[in-house]
Amino acid sequence: MNRKDNHSPMPYWRLSSFYFFYFAAVGTLLPFWGPYLKDRGFTPLAIGELMAILMATKILAPNLWGWIADRTGARLSIVRLASLLSLLTFSGMFAVDGFRGIALVMALFSFFWNASLPQIEAITFEHLGSRARHYAGIRLWGSIGFIITVLALGALVERTGTHIIPGLVLMLYTGIWLSSLAIPNSGRPPPERSSSPLSSLVRKPEVAALLVTCFLMQASHGAFYAFYSIYLTETGYSSTAIGSLWAWGVGLEVVVFWRMHRLLERLGARRVLLISLGLAVLRWLLTGGFAADPALQFFAQSLHAATFGAFHAAAIHLVHHYFTGRTQGRGQALYSSLSFGAGGAVGSLLSGLLWGAAGAGLTFALSALAAGLGWLVVWGWVDKERRY
Repeated sequence: MNRKDNHSPMPYWRLSSFYFFYFAAVGTLLPFWGPYLKDRGFTPLAIGELMAILMATKILAPNLWGWIADRTGARLSIVRLASLLSLLTFSGMFAVDGFRGIALVMALFSFFWNASLPQIEAITFEHLGSRARHYAGIRLWGSIGFIITVLALGALVERTGTHIIPGLVLMLYTGIWLSSLAIPNSGRPPPERSSSPLSSLVRKPEVAALLVTCFLMQASHGAFYAFYSIYLTETGYSSTAIGSLWAWGVGLEVVVFWRMHRLLERLGARRVLLISLGLAVLRWLLTGGFAADPALQFFAQSLHAATFGAFHAAAIHLVHHYFTGRTQGRGQALYSSLSFGAGGAVGSLLSGLLWGAAGAGLTFALSALAAGLGWLVVWGWVDKERRY
């Protein structure tokens, strides 16, 4: 990847380090926070509700901070402040006990934690300039951080138990904050106002369809994020095997990110979305129906490269195309809040309600249905003629 263009140097490693620590924290929370809560005695419904908090704060936080960033232009300062506040508020986890106390701390730290990523995405695109297709080459370091974390923690948790998880999250949040201090401003002039206000942009059929699709795709991941590790544990998998399954999926995601600019050039974002959604249907049916077959679980996890990696890269490429000028920060925030926020929260909450009563098979079948609906939305409404 070319690190420079004719206008400004590319702080490749400083941007990459933020993604590394941010998604290393994700690699701690998503696979291991559910088992940690279970070991503390919480029921499946309570676990689903607490995991939904992590997603629900993505509805408000990115939009609020995105609005402030677009109004002030102080995008990098907001990332640094949010990173520091997420570190400080998470430390409250060591002082609380019971559902209400943990729920309060989770709401606070995730409110600030979820504020920073959409603005880092916008900052990364500012630095990339005309090289926007190379975004995935920076973002892949987040996936590498995730892989290293889940592999290491799988073996460590098996020996020591889940009580170590909060301390590790605190260390990673410290890394996020320190890496944010190393990122420079892009040196580019403040963006001009978009020719269209945000409200008119989201009413365009192709934009609305993209946002609905992102909501459905992330809702389909809700049961996976909240219960996959618990599901495999109950089926008889060791913590090391569970960590390996998570790492395998994200490892293939790295390969997709590395080659994503070529896939976008060859296929276009719309086709990438359709392929990803189709594979998501297959993934959830295999996950829910064949837990006892390790080979099929490894195959199902390999589809994470499409259902998250390729889908996210294509979606964020379209968001960058649709939301320009001073709508860029709010556009990234809207994408994050409706997909990872509202979609993830609805998926986690519904899976918590269904898991105990309906079981894994039906819960993951409904996940497949959500992805299938997303495929229909893209097929019918995302622009068929233009290639981005």
